[in-house]
Amino acid sequence: MAKTESLSEVHQSVDTNKRKGWRRILAFIGPAYLISVGYMDPGNWATDLAGGSKFGYQLIWVLLMSNLIALLLQSLSARLGIVRGLDLAQASKHAYPRWANIPLFGLAQTAIIACDLAEIIGMAIGLQLLFGLPLIWGISITIFDTILLLFLLNRGMRAMEGFIVSMVFIVGISFLVEMFIVEPSLKEIAKGFEPSLLGGDALYIAIGIIGATVMPHNLYLHSSLVQTRKIERTNKGIKEALKFNLIDTTVALNLAFFVNAAILILAAAAFYTNGLHEVAEIQDAHKLLSNIFGNVAPALFAIALIAAGQSSTVTGTLAGQIIMEGHINLRIQPWLRRLITRLLAIIPAFFTILHYGDDALGGLLVLSQVVLSLQLGFAIIPLIHFTSDKKLMKDFAIKTWVKVLAWGSALAIIALNVKLVIEEIGGWATGANNWWIYVFVVPALIGIVFLLLYVFFHPLIEKKNRERQMVPHGNALEIGKIEKISYNRIGIAVDFSKNDVNTIRHALIQGGKDAHYYLIHVVETAAARYHGKNTMDHETQSDADNLEKYRINLGDLGYDATPFIGFGSTAKSIADITNKNEIELLVMGAHGHKGLKDLIFGTTVDSVRHKVNIPVLIIR
Repeated sequence: MAKTESLSEVHQSVDTNKRKGWRRILAFIGPAYLISVGYMDPGNWATDLAGGSKFGYQLIWVLLMSNLIALLLQSLSARLGIVRGLDLAQASKHAYPRWANIPLFGLAQTAIIACDLAEIIGMAIGLQLLFGLPLIWGISITIFDTILLLFLLNRGMRAMEGFIVSMVFIVGISFLVEMFIVEPSLKEIAKGFEPSLLGGDALYIAIGIIGATVMPHNLYLHSSLVQTRKIERTNKGIKEALKFNLIDTTVALNLAFFVNAAILILAAAAFYTNGLHEVAEIQDAHKLLSNIFGNVAPALFAIALIAAGQSSTVTGTLAGQIIMEGHINLRIQPWLRRLITRLLAIIPAFFTILHYGDDALGGLLVLSQVVLSLQLGFAIIPLIHFTSDKKLMKDFAIKTWVKVLAWGSALAIIALNVKLVIEEIGGWATGANNWWIYVFVVPALIGIVFLLLYVFFHPLIEKKNRERQMVPHGNALEIGKIEKISYNRIGIAVDFSKNDVNTIRHALIQGGKDAHYYLIHVVETAAARYHGKNTMDHETQSDADNLEKYRINLGDLGYDATPFIGFGSTAKSIADITNKNEIELLVMGAHGHKGLKDLIFGTTVDSVRHKVNIPVLIIR
C-alpha cells in the first residue's frame, strides 16, 4: 500500500518518548538546522558581500529584521506540521482545488530548482577557488549529491541531521576564525544594529537581503521535517513539541544570522574600510581576501562556501520530494525523484557555462533569486491561513498578535519582492529584440498575480471544503454487502523459475476449474526485441515447449489453459496480452530483489500495474 506520510522513509523515525531530561530536548533538535542552511546559500553570500563592501556595517539591522521574520514564519511552518501532521504542500492540496494545485506545484518546483541552482553554482565556485577545478567540472560533480542523500536517508534521520550540523559547524568556525583575522570594529558593528533610513542602492541591496533570506522551500521542508519526531498526540505532547521546536528554530536561525552577519562584517572590514566598494561577486571577494590577508582567510572562505553548498543541496532536494508528493500526490522511486530534481537544476547551469562562459553564472544567480521571489507569496499566504484557522488547528491556532505580525511580514516581503521583480524585468525590457518579454513574460506574470489573489481569497470565502481539509487522506467509506467475485479469465505470468509453482497454485485457487487460464511468458532476447513474432531462435522454441508442458500438466489436472508468448519488453508484452484477451485477473510472481537488483530486475511488476486496469495479484 502506498504510504501517504510526508517524507515517508523517515516519518516518525525519531522516538522522543523514550528519552528524559535534557536528552528529551536533544531528541527534538535537528530539523531547524537543516532549514538554517537555506539561509546561508550563495544568494545570501552575494547580497551580504555587496552590502558590506558598499555600505560597511550600516545594513546589519536589515539582516536582524529579516532573521526575525524568518523565525516567525518558520515557527508557523513547524506548528502546521506538528499540529495537523501535514506538510505545507499536503495542506494546500486539501485546501485548494486540483486545478489550482497543479500551477502551485509548478511554481514551487521551479523555485526549488532555482534555489538548487544557486547552491550548485556556489559549490562549484568553492571547488574552483579551493582546488582550481573548472566550474563545469564542479557543477558536474554535484550530481553525486543525490547518491549522498540516498545514503544519508538509508542511515536514518539522525545521520542526515548530523551531517548537516557538521557542515553548518564548519561554516561557523570558518567565519569565526576569519573575524579574528580581519579584526572588525566592534563599535561600528554595534552602530549597525541601529535602524536607519535607506534609499537608492542601499534600499535595493536591503531588498535583496530580505528576499534572499526567507525562502519558500524552507517553509515546505520545515513542516515535513518536524514530523520525523514521534510524539504523543495529546494537547500536552503537542505543546511540548511546539516548545522544543521553537527552541530548535531559534538557536538554528540565530546561527544562520551569525553567518550572514559575519559575511557582511567581513566584507565591511576587508573591503569597505580599504575603499573597495564594488565587491559583489564571490570570486572577487576571494581574490581580494588573498591580496589583503594572505592564504588562510580565502581558503576558509572557500571551505565555508563548499560546506554551505553541500548541505543546501541536500535540503533542496528533500524539499523537491515534499512538494511533488504533497501538491499532486506523485510518488516515484526515491532515487529517480531526487535525480530529476538535481538534473533540472544542473542543466541550466551546465549550458549557461557552455554557451555564455563562466562569467554568466553571476547573472544566473540573480535570475534564480527573481524566480524565488515570484514563489514566496504562494507559500506564505496559505501557511498563515492554515495556522490561523481555529476549526482546523483548534487550541493551537496562532494568536491575534502573531497573526498581525505574520500578515505584516508577508505584505512587506511580497511588496519588496514584487519591486525587485519589476525592476529586473524593466531592465530586460530596455534591451534590443525584447519582444519575448511582452509575448511570454508579461502574460505569465499576469497569470501569477491572479493565482496569488485566488490563493489569498479562496480560504476566506470557501466553506464547503472545510470538512475535507480536516481529513488528511479522505473519509473511510461504508463497505456494504460483500458478494463473491468470480474470475473467469485469469492470466498467469511465468518465467520457468522455481517461483512458477507457487504463482500457478495461487492463480488456480482464485478461479478453480470453472475459469480459463492464460499462461503468459515473454522472450527477452535481442532477436525477440528486433524481430518480434518472427523470432524462431532456440530460446523462443524452448520457451514455447515449456509453456506447452504447463498447459498439458494443467489439462491433466482438469484445468483449461492457453499458452501465449510475448516478445521484447516484458511489461508491455504482458499488458498487451492481458488487454487483448480481456483477462479479468492477472497473477504475477515477485522475486524480492533489493538494492541494485531491484533497480535492474524489479521494475516489471510496477510497470505492468500501471498498464492494465484489472486487479493484479503479486505472489512472493
